[in-house]
Amino acid sequence: MKEKLLGEQGFEKYYAEIFGARWEKLKAALLQESEGVPFNADTKTYFLDSASILAALTLPLDGAKKILDMCAAPGGKTLVLARRMEHDAELFSNELSFERKCRLERVVSEHLFPDVKERVKITCGDGALLCKKQDALYDAILLDAPCSSERHVLSSPTHLRQWSPARVRSLAVRQWSLLSSAFRILKSGGFLLYSTCAISNEENSNIAKRLLEKFEGKVRAVKSDEIKIIQESNAKKFPELFSAIEFPSFEENEFGFSVLPDAQKNSGPIYFFLAEKL
Repeated sequence: MKEKLLGEQGFEKYYAEIFGARWEKLKAALLQESEGVPFNADTKTYFLDSASILAALTLPLDGAKKILDMCAAPGGKTLVLARRMEHDAELFSNELSFERKCRLERVVSEHLFPDVKERVKITCGDGALLCKKQDALYDAILLDAPCSSERHVLSSPTHLRQWSPARVRSLAVRQWSLLSSAFRILKSGGFLLYSTCAISNEENSNIAKRLLEKFEGKVRAVKSDEIKIIQESNAKKFPELFSAIEFPSFEENEFGFSVLPDAQKNSGPIYFFLAEKL
């Protein structure tokens, strides 16, 4: 009978099998408190992990008039997108939870100038169902999907006791439902950025791979050399926002890219994958 991986011991074994000798160093970094960097949006500073800002910089917005942040709360990435979008663009920031949607509204209200804030439309609903209600409307979509958030699990004895691989598999199902919905409501020629703060392939590269296989011929994965050009170009467009931020480097996975805290001065973890709809 196959050994059940449950609780703290199961968590330890599961991730040690993924990362091998690197796991102890990575776990030590995950146990350290993450310190955000100041992002000076408009009226107030918002503290955000530099790896999260880097991910939000990866989504191309040139010419994008309708932008979707599908799972937007608490709102840090929405602020980055809102400040980057063109003056005639609209950002639709969606959140499933009403409580988290209220927090998102406060963040947007407190941090953005009125002329930017009025072009951020906040909604409350299930992103996985948007494809049943909308056509291909959006020029650019950010999906920062709900995930295992291993850094949080490690810091919470309760969550660590409750951990199981079934939780990872359940989240992967949810992530795929969101990603496939996002792809369907993306316009041809548009870009979709999928990101998580998880560290397992099951929630990251495997989800990206499934998108490429499901929509073969209709999607392309943006490669690392183009990713770097996009990030650097977008940062240079807004020196007042990004010039003071020391961005981490990313490492390439089979599908997508990761920033892991053991290698990047405690930035991350973040995984991101950029796809273009053909």
